[in-house]
Amino acid sequence: MAVRPRLYIGNRNYSSWSLRAWLGLRFMGLDFDVERLPLDTPEFRARIRDISAAGRVPVLEDGDCVVWDSLAICEYAAERATSGSWPRNVKARAHARCAVAEMHSGFGSLRAALPMNIRARRRVTTDVAVERDIARMLALWSEALALHGGEDGWLYGERSIADAFFAPVVLRFVTYGVAVTDDCRPWMERVLGDADLKAWCALALTETEIVEADEAGEAVA
Repeated sequence: MAVRPRLYIGNRNYSSWSLRAWLGLRFMGLDFDVERLPLDTPEFRARIRDISAAGRVPVLEDGDCVVWDSLAICEYAAERATSGSWPRNVKARAHARCAVAEMHSGFGSLRAALPMNIRARRRVTTDVAVERDIARMLALWSEALALHGGEDGWLYGERSIADAFFAPVVLRFVTYGVAVTDDCRPWMERVLGDADLKAWCALALTETEIVEADEAGEAVA
């Protein structure tokens, strides 16, 4: 019997990059196992270096092939997927790849100030750099939605890697009460209502570990 691919992830409550890879694989219909390594723990430090020299999650093991980056994991799966990877329309696909690459390498101020924390509802004070990142994020989503007029509710008209990559930002905006534009709201609701994302969030709510670095802001009742 063939060994199923195994995806190593961090805490579901905090690990946005783990969520991106996991959700992307789910969207593409890959059959895989999951192993969770709690972040900032002796267990994590003891295990991760044996899995990947990069020392971070997510990591996908597929036989003797190890893929240790969230975007690379999605691209690896996309080479085998028949659906759920990139938009079929050439222009939409190009925009989606650019948007995902921008998310992968940018938005540092937003990610630092508004860490993913699914079970929390917090209020934070944002500076100019964070507000700039938020404005760019909303503009990027608006550009994507304008390519197809919001058809089918997904960012590029069909569920894709792009929706998986921006899902953690949607969760951040919910956690910190970030105001969004009217054109983006229906897509965000579609993402939040996705069965796979809801399953991830349900498991996140059962976790008890605390990562202090990701507990930013004042709690909101």
